Amino acid sequence: MTDPREPQDPVTRHPQPDFPEQEQPHPGWTGPMDPPPDHGEESYRGTGLLRDRVAVITGGDSGIGRAVSLAYAREGADVIFTHLPEEEDEARETARLVEEAGRKAIAMAADNRDEEQCRALIRRATDEFGRIDILVNNAAYQMAQPDGIEAITTEQFDRVMKTNLYGMFWLTRMALPHIPRGGCVINTTSVQAYKPSPPLLDYAMTKGAIVTFTQGLAQMVASRGIRVNAVAPGPVWTPLIPATMPETAEFGKQSPLGRPAQPAEMAPAYVFLAAPSASYITGEIVNATGGTPLP
Repeated sequence: MTDPREPQDPVTRHPQPDFPEQEQPHPGWTGPMDPPPDHGEESYRGTGLLRDRVAVITGGDSGIGRAVSLAYAREGADVIFTHLPEEEDEARETARLVEEAGRKAIAMAADNRDEEQCRALIRRATDEFGRIDILVNNAAYQMAQPDGIEAITTEQFDRVMKTNLYGMFWLTRMALPHIPRGGCVINTTSVQAYKPSPPLLDYAMTKGAIVTFTQGLAQMVASRGIRVNAVAPGPVWTPLIPATMPETAEFGKQSPLGRPAQPAEMAPAYVFLAAPSASYITGEIVNATGGTPLP
């Protein structure tokens, strides 16, 4: 295993395209992916930055959500995370990683599109822990439509909007009364907010809205001692890619680093934004794009 403390070439540190073409039904699963995603299982080492914090993470079963759950646990946080019912096996693996780090894990099947399920998540978190220190709005849905706007059905549009925006809004509104001073909200936006790919038009719309929501809410709750920030990933190798993209062989090749990020490479940004040392950082978007310039 490479020592994570040693300098590493960011170009060659992780697998580079071309990858085998692969396709999965939505929502996608980690196991069949080639190459397998890296969530930091062997590399992430915590230092207690989030000791005894309580984190609520949506979409924590795989991808970025799993990497953040693992990193938070190794930094000392207890984690309650959501997954879709069909992602039960993935959720068990995330819970195992959190518990292996010596922290409490609660995996909860919940759909961001349902306001009552969002309410049940916040109730479960507060009943179990009494508060929420960190809310990570990470769950998202996308489905590429290379044939243009005419191919985006109202059903798809509603699913994208409700998963990516309504759920984030509901959960944040419900969680804020339970977030103490010094707590934070971290949203997952995307490079798509600034450089939208035409096949992901509806998804990109939501990611742009998340930027605005983050910056506006940060001003709204600053006097309450709560920080609000977001992370804007570039291409990341998660199950969502083979489940929603028509081609995967060259995924991430267009980035200046010539490859997609692994989920493990996103987690440190979420740790940084949640840590007490980031106390003067709010209303910011941390870009993690592999070199693609963003505003």
